[in-house]
Amino acid sequence: MLFRQLFDVESSTYTYLLASRVGGEALLIDPVQEKTPLYLQLIAELGLKLVIAVDTHTHADHITALGDLRSATACTTLMGERTRAECVSAQFRDGEMVGFDGVRLRALYTPGHTNESFSLVGDDRVFTGDVLLIRGTGRTDFQNGDPRESYDSIFNKLLRLPDETLVYPAHDYRGCTVSTIAEERRWNPRLQVRSVEEYVALMNGLRLPSPKLMDVAVPANLRCGQAA
Repeated sequence: MLFRQLFDVESSTYTYLLASRVGGEALLIDPVQEKTPLYLQLIAELGLKLVIAVDTHTHADHITALGDLRSATACTTLMGERTRAECVSAQFRDGEMVGFDGVRLRALYTPGHTNESFSLVGDDRVFTGDVLLIRGTGRTDFQNGDPRESYDSIFNKLLRLPDETLVYPAHDYRGCTVSTIAEERRWNPRLQVRSVEEYVALMNGLRLPSPKLMDVAVPANLRCGQAA
């Protein structure tokens, strides 16, 4: 499989490019609007045809490239079925396969960071959006986030994947690029809790400031990043 992990410094966002082969069809996960020229350049250099662009959830810290990529490539834009972004081409359900040209990802509903968050599960890896991070977890205090749902998504869904499953989050703020389910179970400090109540207390006590671009990014992303 052809795989590229791309990084936006301003928002600490990872975007993932997947294809089964050079010259084949491709998918982008969590693209950032400002990086659209880079994505298009890389796709052209690899001889790919972008057929799908996906957001794992409605981001609050950057503007999505879904709309711009659809305009540039005629790709299908996808989000989970609980999204309020009616601009997407289609929505996927829990358990549904997002597939193209030899690549198949299973949509896994993992609310908690937001109430419409999905992860995407491949044969040997999982793209966790903002629900499970490397040595952290996504905040649960806005966009209908819920620490109990976060706990359930992580402990009862993601951590039940095989230990060797590679974990690729939508963000990292320390320079880490990939982890595994086994690593996160053992070393993630937010997962060393004995009960859902302890996790809820931990998350409710974070008292984090709102993302700087939240008031701009969320409305824009409900339009797939395009002007009103």
